[in-house]
Order: sequence, then structure tokens, then C-alpha cells
Amino acid sequence: MIRINVFVRVGESGRAEFERLAGELVAASRRDEGCVGYDLFRSTTQPDLLMICETWRDEEALAAHGRAPHFTRIVPRLHELAEMRSERFRF
Repeated sequence: MIRINVFVRVGESGRAEFERLAGELVAASRRDEGCVGYDLFRSTTQPDLLMICETWRDEEALAAHGRAPHFTRIVPRLHELAEMRSERFRF
């Protein structure tokens, strides 16, 4: 399996739109073939910090997710709204 943790810092002006779009991405991604888990977490102490946690069955499922219409439409806008960095793990 593959785990991707995406760490997000988003300013107050873009936070509502980011959270709305990220929620849409989470809901659609959970329906993708091979998605084991896909969640959005908010920091309880720092309102500008969020994390998206994804778990995929294999490389093929992750690659298909990257080509999915919801991904190609939403993720570029998320990058415009926030600073994002990711970590990737296999287990």
C-alpha cells in the first residue's frame, strides 16, 4: 500500500474555498478504485494548518487517481490557494 500525507498551510482569505474544494476531492477520491482511505484533517491549535491523508492499494490505483477528472480539476486550484508539501510511504 501507499500512503501520502499532504501538509497544507492556507491563509484565512483562501481557507473556506480550500476546505470546500478539498472536501469535494475527498468525497470523490473515496470512490476511486483502489482507494483505501482519504481524509482531511484540521489542526486544533493552528487554523492555517491542514493535512490530507491518502492511502492507495497500489501504484496503478494512485496513477488512475492522478488522471481522474476530479483530481485534475481540483488539485491545481488547491495549489493556487495554499502552500502544500507531501510525504510518501510504502507499507
